[in-house]
Amino acid sequence: MAKILVVDDEQKIREVIREYGAFNGHDISEAADGMTAVGLCKLNEYDLIIMDIMMPKLDGFSACKEIRKFSDVPIIMLSARGEEYDKLFGFELGIDDYVVKPFSPKELMARVSAVLARKGSGEKTTPDVMKFDGLEINIPARSVTIDGKKVELTPKEYDLLFYLVENKNIALSRDKLLSDIWGYDFFGDDRTIDTHIKNLRNSLGKYRDYIVTMRGVGYKFEA
Repeated sequence: MAKILVVDDEQKIREVIREYGAFNGHDISEAADGMTAVGLCKLNEYDLIIMDIMMPKLDGFSACKEIRKFSDVPIIMLSARGEEYDKLFGFELGIDDYVVKPFSPKELMARVSAVLARKGSGEKTTPDVMKFDGLEINIPARSVTIDGKKVELTPKEYDLLFYLVENKNIALSRDKLLSDIWGYDFFGDDRTIDTHIKNLRNSLGKYRDYIVTMRGVGYKFEA
């Protein structure tokens, strides 16, 4: 059973998600605006948040940004807007999936299960702390240091780097990265991966070359 916070200013939508969530064995809490959601997240620990974008007091994007300051809880965004810009902006903030309204409650629950499975599967085949010259990556602590100095990354940049390192020396396609990290089908648009790789390389500085571009395929962490 997962503890899920549903944030939407439409009561009927919250009721539908609560009904389907309870049917799937989850414990559902509710909030009608982003400000309330941020406050609840400071007081409680949730396994996942389902967050609408257009809400009073504090919109979903702003609420997500505030929550990401103190929590890496998985977030699925809901929105009546399906524009690519909104999706990419959400993923830049560190959300885990994006669902466009109107949506199928069954599909939403399937996405909830997929996100929870990705976050909950904990079998590691790599050490918790890895060093590559002056680059040190601590996965449990979600920290990266370069020559002893801590580097601040966005939540998705952490996820991307950790995934690459855990699969080091393996060529990973953009579709594979999108599927396993974002869990969302971009209908062939893989620019978000390239953008995150570019930003990640910039953050790694002189160790940027560990991330190798595989032409026509994707990327790999070459150690």
